[in-house]
Amino acid sequence: MIIIFALLLAIIQSHPVSQIRSHSLRFHPNQNIVKELQLYIEINQIKAASISTCVGSLLKCSIRFANQPEFKEINGHFEIVSLVGTISVYGQHVHISLSDSEGKMIGGHLPFYDNECIIYTTAEIVLLEHLETIYARKLDPTYGYQELYII
Repeated sequence: MIIIFALLLAIIQSHPVSQIRSHSLRFHPNQNIVKELQLYIEINQIKAASISTCVGSLLKCSIRFANQPEFKEINGHFEIVSLVGTISVYGQHVHISLSDSEGKMIGGHLPFYDNECIIYTTAEIVLLEHLETIYARKLDPTYGYQELYII
């Protein structure tokens, strides 16, 4: 037990905890959730944030499914079941999960460029800004994507 406690203490001490500021947002019908989120990040010069929660609904959205090169546009009435990711003025990596009128789920990578991700009723989002951290992006040669680089 003492060894486990010592290991946990060493891990905690090697990773300093940063201050967090909460941002509560509500977007409205026919707004583009992707563009509004990016605009908010840019206006507020947020250098590191995570999406804590999101509820709402969409009319259409482009999603890239697992291990697929192309994005697929989906249209209809969808509940936002989950929106998670890291986001900053330096880039983002966001995933979305949606359910249709029968409760069938669909989800994947949410692109932050050329995406008409249109809100149906609302999108209520809580961002957690990590004040002493920078989320940058760096090319990872493993698969060729810009991956998270924490400063």
